Amino acid sequence: MAQENAAFAPGPEEPPRRRGRQRYVEKDGRCNVQQGNVRETYRYLTDLFTTLVDLQWRLSLLFFVLAYALTWLFFGAIWWLIAYGRGDLEHLEDTAWTPCVNNLNGFVAAFLFSIETETTIGYGHRVITDQCPEGIVLLLLQAILGSMVNAFMVGCMFVKISQPNKRAATLVFSSHAVVSLRDGRLCLMFRVGDLRSSHIVEASIRAKLIRSRQTLEGEFIPLHQTDLSVGFDTGDDRLFLVSPLVISHEIDAASPFWEASRRALERDDFEIVVILEGMVEATGMTCQARSSYLVDEVLWGHRFTSVLTLEDGFYEVDYASFHQTFEVPTPSCSARELAEAAARLDAHLYWSIPSRLDEKVEEGKGVGEGVRGGAGVDKRQNGCLPPPEGESKV
Repeated sequence: MAQENAAFAPGPEEPPRRRGRQRYVEKDGRCNVQQGNVRETYRYLTDLFTTLVDLQWRLSLLFFVLAYALTWLFFGAIWWLIAYGRGDLEHLEDTAWTPCVNNLNGFVAAFLFSIETETTIGYGHRVITDQCPEGIVLLLLQAILGSMVNAFMVGCMFVKISQPNKRAATLVFSSHAVVSLRDGRLCLMFRVGDLRSSHIVEASIRAKLIRSRQTLEGEFIPLHQTDLSVGFDTGDDRLFLVSPLVISHEIDAASPFWEASRRALERDDFEIVVILEGMVEATGMTCQARSSYLVDEVLWGHRFTSVLTLEDGFYEVDYASFHQTFEVPTPSCSARELAEAAARLDAHLYWSIPSRLDEKVEEGKGVGEGVRGGAGVDKRQNGCLPPPEGESKV
């Protein structure tokens, strides 16, 4: 009967299912934030260069083509108007007539002459004469404005092609973060690596905890950011990223996970955003790679598999094992409870070691011996042994 009752006894309560958290930063580093109801759109035009660089490729190419095409058409129309106003188009067969531009017999010819002028091609068939002062002024104006358009558009395309976020695509983060013991202390860890042989100079790592909180005054902050120390005080956040590195956040009294046990962590709702910054060795530009970990992507009691092996004269990195972890014995209690248990154990070991003074007490020597001005104070209360059970302190 007892076995039957045990069979039908209710099992442990399953943790309530949480609704999937909306990521603040995607795994590939894209920030999941969209700007809405921006009324001061004129601010984008005050920094037109950055606006064009931030556009999508198809829009950037469209602006690139339109900038040149409209410029050529605009100046081509002016060249045609000058020829039409001077009457050059009416004296095409008159050899005694000196036109503003030789061999300009229509709008298409004026458009081609505008292209040749701005791009400095110089075919030699159509050429400006010295009898056209307005044409000389227009030639100077088109040369200056054409150089500005070239500098602006070519600069935009060059910056867009060489954007450092493309370099950040070869900086990889582990798919999961882990929590396990390191030197007897609970640590939150994740791994970073660089797929290229050219290194990131002055690389540094940061981590932020994103979760909602409510202040003492009742203000609700939906996406509050808290720094997670990854070695800023010790300099461990400055990385020499030649091979994959495991970044560790020690869960101490200053950590927001100080009182989080395994069960409490599984019931929590947060996101950890990690940011890797550095300069590209080849170009000198600063790049930034980002990733994030939700609660379901933090594995308690796991450790990363080693990816570095020593071969004949070099070290080899096996990126096939980059994301792999394995289970290790890890206490399920919080870091605070673990520290308190370690402190109690140290205190127990300290009080269990007999000292010379305790040996004298056990031999029955007087209480006042060796104590200046002693007045009946028991040596067992001199910081070595607690009084036996049943005895009261005098």
